[in-house]
Amino acid sequence: MARVAVVTGGTRGIGEAISRMLKDDGFTVVANYAGNEAKARDFTARTGIAAYRWDVGDHEATLAGCAQIAAEVGPIDVVVNNAGITRDGVLHKMSFEDWNEVMRINLGGCFNMAKATFPGMRERGWGRIVNIGSINGQAGQYGQVNYAAAKSGIHGFTKALAQEGAKYGVTVNAIAPGYIDTDMVAAVPAPVLEKIVAKIPVGRLGQAEEIARGVSFLCSDSAGFVTGSTMSINGGQHMY
Repeated sequence: MARVAVVTGGTRGIGEAISRMLKDDGFTVVANYAGNEAKARDFTARTGIAAYRWDVGDHEATLAGCAQIAAEVGPIDVVVNNAGITRDGVLHKMSFEDWNEVMRINLGGCFNMAKATFPGMRERGWGRIVNIGSINGQAGQYGQVNYAAAKSGIHGFTKALAQEGAKYGVTVNAIAPGYIDTDMVAAVPAPVLEKIVAKIPVGRLGQAEEIARGVSFLCSDSAGFVTGSTMSINGGQHMY
């Protein structure tokens, strides 16, 4: 029986690329999404991957969503915490709501998904959790104190939970993407985007499939000795 993988924010952009690649790897994939019904239906029609709707920042909704998947599809063995939002602004103009919503979804979503699935992984003696961080959680970014703090928190969360899961066969890792050619980045004004690309040593934006390949490895049996790590996929823009 194929292992079940859940990808949050899995119907668009990087999340879609991850969902598709894990399906190609032989997992039974379920994509979570928060709001865009039309795009979720289109995603399922194109890929054959089921999509379940809930807000990962809502603790009870996450527990219920994962319980529904376990009942209808099977026990969840792999979680990719990809869902995230931005609410950018310099601190003196940032509202508490903009701060709190980014923390609630981007970081709180990782906690909620782990609470829903980590105990079962421990009991079964195998599991993979991959958290999608960001180059901006490593290096910081002007106008993103909320986003950078949440993504930096993901890297600490990863290391701590990895220590809890190691002896049970559950690995927990993170990927920190750089600037990837997605709809979100495409919306950046051309002059700004040119300046961003100029700072990337390889001279281009990354592709969503390049992030998905990293996730594919970390979710495989071959990655059983890799835990508590952050894989930086950023074209050399930030190295440490």
